[in-house]
Amino acid sequence: MFADTSATAALPANPYRTRLLEGMAHSVAAKAYGDTTVADIVREAGVSKRSFYECFASKDECLIALYVAASHGALKVLKESIDPGRDWKTQVEHALGAYLACLASNPALLRTLFVEILGLGDPGLQVRRRMNQELADFVMQVVHAGHRHTPQEAARHRTLAMAVVGGINELVLQSIEAGRTADLAELTQPCSALVRAVLTTAD
Repeated sequence: MFADTSATAALPANPYRTRLLEGMAHSVAAKAYGDTTVADIVREAGVSKRSFYECFASKDECLIALYVAASHGALKVLKESIDPGRDWKTQVEHALGAYLACLASNPALLRTLFVEILGLGDPGLQVRRRMNQELADFVMQVVHAGHRHTPQEAARHRTLAMAVVGGINELVLQSIEAGRTADLAELTQPCSALVRAVLTTAD
């Protein structure tokens, strides 16, 4: 998937949790979320249904946990691509290229996590917003490193950063819908230009 689901290791979880997340990832990559059953997940994970329900109350809850783990994995790739020795514009472009390549690494799972997560209703929407906020916060950290802002300025910057993240997500969604997930790297330039255009005029 996008990155190792061991990102969940920090949670006080059942030892089978990571195996079940991997089982979910393999299942939805093979047959999409709507056709995936708990039986599919536990078969892929090599554990029992009892173990599944010790970790998750439902298939939906398992998908949300997978979404969080995969999002944190992609964010980890983004963070590790930052080189503080470069100016922030160069850092952003390099990091976005790595991030988009990470997303493109598993097209089937990408569709599930960008599109089908919203089919869960409010729980899916809430977790998507939470992960987007983490990404927006990181963008602000890179762009405004070392800068001091008033509370009003900081609030405005957070809003603009979220707008940038929303724009990037929309470009990714368009690629998914067009069946062009293998070409996500081509979005590096327009996404970088979006960050520069919005956030360099924030002050």
